[in-house]
Amino acid sequence: MDSRVHLVLIAVVIIVVVVRRLRGEPLNARDLLAPPVVLTGLGGWALLQRHGLGAGDYAWVAAGAGLGVALGAARGATIRVYERAGVLWQRYTGRTFLVAALSLAVMAGFAVFAERGGLAPDARPVQLSIGVGFLGEALVVGCRGLSSGIPFAPEQRSSGIRWGSDRPGR
Repeated sequence: MDSRVHLVLIAVVIIVVVVRRLRGEPLNARDLLAPPVVLTGLGGWALLQRHGLGAGDYAWVAAGAGLGVALGAARGATIRVYERAGVLWQRYTGRTFLVAALSLAVMAGFAVFAERGGLAPDARPVQLSIGVGFLGEALVVGCRGLSSGIPFAPEQRSSGIRWGSDRPGR
């Protein structure tokens, strides 16, 4: 697949996820886990397609993935998790975007540090970085949801709830 098409698809997935979560959406396992699993899987696959990477490259990638999960977890802690119509919902807040901006700055600094440390330029798949960030977020939001005692939203979207908005009557 052409790399530009690949990047456009990744951008579309991210935009859809962010817009839905900014508006507020029911919290269900599929929507919580599918984007990070897909993006992380694509990133891992892209990494495996690279030839000539050494142990040092993989160590930098692992460190970057750990940092990405931690920053995603910090972002997940800022997400509003609440009950609506008897099920869990989630919504991004202003603090979520502040943490996301800070995370981008930290990851950019890490990328410069890794490059100076010898990480091969093609050992940094964008989708892996984004996927592990969403994974960290999903872990925190999922744990918060589980500990709330409120059921996750069903995966079907055929009820009378206006999915994608937490404002009644929209």
